[in-house]
Amino acid sequence: MVSSAFADRPHKKLFLFDVDGTLTPARQSVSNEMAETLRELRKKAVIGFVGGSDLAKISEQLSFNGSNALDDFDYGFAENGLTAYKLSKQLTSQSFIKFLGEEKYKKLANFVLHYIADLDIPIKRGTFIEFRNGMVNVSPIGRNATIAERLEFQDYDKVHGIRAAFVKVLQDKFADYGLTFAIGGQISFDVFPHGWDKTYALRHVEDEGFEEIHFFGDKTYKVRHYYIAIQFTDGNTLGRK
Repeated sequence: MVSSAFADRPHKKLFLFDVDGTLTPARQSVSNEMAETLRELRKKAVIGFVGGSDLAKISEQLSFNGSNALDDFDYGFAENGLTAYKLSKQLTSQSFIKFLGEEKYKKLANFVLHYIADLDIPIKRGTFIEFRNGMVNVSPIGRNATIAERLEFQDYDKVHGIRAAFVKVLQDKFADYGLTFAIGGQISFDVFPHGWDKTYALRHVEDEGFEEIHFFGDKTYKVRHYYIAIQFTDGNTLGRK
């Protein structure tokens, strides 16, 4: 039985959407057409977003004509659901630093920064490590790169495998840390405890009684969150590309 909070929806299904590359172009704003489509869908079913970025960044992208993203979706899952909202009210959150501890995190961060310092790529900008509540985001080029620079790096990375090689080194070096290193988007990869990928968001809805849960993402490469989430098929969770 679906929660009474959603009794007005004729379809007892949950539609979850990845943000970058699905609801919006990477790090850009939602379009008028997409916003209107989501509003119409919400009249018929329950909807939510699932993003790897923090809530502030996701809200910037999904805000339309001054609206609040949390008011436009039934569920809001930032940082893969480690920061979670239902009907604009915050749910239980998780902390990356509490899981790993300061000493281990310092060793990880120092190694990452040294690796990037020695990395020979065409350009580097700033913010190579972004610490978030539930994860760490690592970018060889730096998150301060412009949209054009991001696209250039994405093409360069497809040829030279910069992120894949970086991830392999970290997997070997920190094999005992219990961490997943997942490439996503154009310029970076996320670091989080095993099981804290986009499927984590499903923990917040497993008792809601939805007939089906559909996840929509833009990519299904094995090393990406999207593949992990789409592979989470427990009988009523379906992936869509």
